[in-house]
Amino acid sequence: MKFRGPIFLSVVVAGFLLVAFYPRKAAESAEKDAVLMKLLVSFLNELHFDPKTMDDTFSEKFYTLYLESLDPSKRFLTQEDTKKLETYRLKLDDAINSGSSEFFDLSVSITEAALQKTQGYYRDILAQPFDFNVNDVYETDPEKRPFAKNDTELKEMWRKMLKYETLARIMDKEEGLKSAKSGEEAAPSTPEAIEAEARKALLKSYDDWFNRLTKTKRSDRLSMYLNSFTHLYDPHTDFLEPADKQDFDLNISGRLEGIGARLQTVGDYTKVSEVVVGGPAWKGKELQENDLILKAAQGDNGEWLDFTGMLSNEVVSHIRGKKGTKVRLLVKKVDGSTKEITIIRDVVEFEESYVKSLILDGSTPEEKIGYVYLPKFYADFQRADGRFCAPDVAKELEKLKSENVSGVIIDLRNNGGGSLNDVVKMSGFFIESGPIVQVKSRTAQAEVNYDRNPAVQYGGPLVIMVNSFSASASEILAAALQDYGRAIIVGSKSTYGKGTVQRVFSLDQAISGYDEYKPLGDIKITLQKFYRINGGSTQLRGVTPDIVLPDTYHYLPVGEREEDYPLNWTEIAPVSYSQNAYKIKNLEEIKRRSKARIEQDPGFQKVLGQAKYIEAERKNSAVMLNIDQFRKDEAAEEKMAGDFRNAFKEVVNKGVRNISVDEQKMKASPDNEKTLARNKDFMEGVSKDIYIRETLRIMHDMIAQK
Repeated sequence: MKFRGPIFLSVVVAGFLLVAFYPRKAAESAEKDAVLMKLLVSFLNELHFDPKTMDDTFSEKFYTLYLESLDPSKRFLTQEDTKKLETYRLKLDDAINSGSSEFFDLSVSITEAALQKTQGYYRDILAQPFDFNVNDVYETDPEKRPFAKNDTELKEMWRKMLKYETLARIMDKEEGLKSAKSGEEAAPSTPEAIEAEARKALLKSYDDWFNRLTKTKRSDRLSMYLNSFTHLYDPHTDFLEPADKQDFDLNISGRLEGIGARLQTVGDYTKVSEVVVGGPAWKGKELQENDLILKAAQGDNGEWLDFTGMLSNEVVSHIRGKKGTKVRLLVKKVDGSTKEITIIRDVVEFEESYVKSLILDGSTPEEKIGYVYLPKFYADFQRADGRFCAPDVAKELEKLKSENVSGVIIDLRNNGGGSLNDVVKMSGFFIESGPIVQVKSRTAQAEVNYDRNPAVQYGGPLVIMVNSFSASASEILAAALQDYGRAIIVGSKSTYGKGTVQRVFSLDQAISGYDEYKPLGDIKITLQKFYRINGGSTQLRGVTPDIVLPDTYHYLPVGEREEDYPLNWTEIAPVSYSQNAYKIKNLEEIKRRSKARIEQDPGFQKVLGQAKYIEAERKNSAVMLNIDQFRKDEAAEEKMAGDFRNAFKEVVNKGVRNISVDEQKMKASPDNEKTLARNKDFMEGVSKDIYIRETLRIMHDMIAQK
């Protein structure tokens, strides 16, 4: 989420930097690198919420982070290589300040030499069959592996890695042969033929990958170097070269046909920065934000294409496709596991991004509960008739009130944020008036955003659902209503913990002259932090729900705290706040009852069991490269995943229905067939959701405490 400040800010800032660092004609260095580095330092010193001291400690952190981004999988560099760079460990602060690219150029030459060397490794290794009866062990998590000591050790790592990847391809081929229909084209069936075909396909995959790697532009490498510098300030402060600026907010689907996701290049990998609400990926509920897309294959039998080292715009070209066609993605999840996800491409249905509501039966016959699903805090400033989430939610609340609901649930799970103005207005629907959130830059006093409308849109029992991927604006709403004691917050151990505000500035506008170097790119800087009305930041800690419902990430650290160098949690003075719209009674008793139910609930116990399994798998990332053991491990993992998927197919919320006016509107829609089909899917998802079931029980306890 990005909350933009006033338009004049970039002009004033650009002018200030021009005066401060480029008083008349030129910077001292004639090199474009030096111009870029000095501009970045200028912006960060003047604007970043938490500017850094450029000293030896900073230099050492920069060196380490850059080395990690230079070879994140530890596939190319050895300790002998890194020793050649070691002399610069405490000098990079000086290099950035002076605009020197000496260290960067050395790192590029060492990396390019390493690429040539390792290309010979994989070609030699894949020329011979592997012995899968030998009990080799391969550590799949590069964070647990040190850089290889020398070339001999590096080549041995490559042998194990290629053996592992060949085994994985063999398993895929064997699975395909099992499910093949009679009459289909003959495929290799002997173990030797399958193994040979797997190595041949892997060789082609690596040849393609290295062909891309050897064509990497210097500007791409410089972008990675500069971002290792900016990411020491915080994970959301980025240098965006002109091409990256387009990739940063790239929508695979947009108004085109695709899977509906936004991607970002992170080191060697392509990360899902957002799953577009309403798109095919979002509907499938398997691809999630922060997943890494490792490979893709077209249709049921297409060859896997490895995306390692590929820029996101290239990745998009392989994932985008015609409506109705199939793409398979091999994805690395946040928990460290890999998963194959099949998505049928389609046109993104933007209607799915808007708020919608349902009526749910409560725990007793007389209870009717309103359910409001808000996938994001949307705001459309581009069109005169653009939609905004706050007035839309107000309309849903009015419809639910006309149905005489006993309570309202607002579902903010996986809501990554959006419009600050709308979240302030929406929070005000449930209180008379008062402060909602504080926003503070590093030097100015905190600015308090108020709800000034004394009207209470809804004054009854209220529960807010969140999870680990509820972020930014979602956290503001949950925090405000929790601080007021106005709603019970229910969900994962914590929300995401992104309590910062960014803005993008053009580097070209910050400097006059130097036209031969333009476009220079942009910089995205963290300018401000959000603070709760009680004074605590939502940064890092997020919002801790009143009642925790376990999910599959229950035993894993997830969220902003897992990023490199996130801004710290801090607090400022609270503001005065109170409300009398609704007072929650006996919250501790409500929490006790929910805890007792969860401990006895088979569904939540299955969730906790899966969470334990995921935790163990993340810790035990080394795999045995014996084919029999590999088959057993794969079968056990697939059985565990299948059992877990099948455990949540039953309807657990039986009284799920549309509000009468919505039902009539959908039937009258000119596109009613598609509208009704989407609505059916939505209602089925709600009816099978054990988290909504427990939230309904919490709501019943809340109502009973009147």
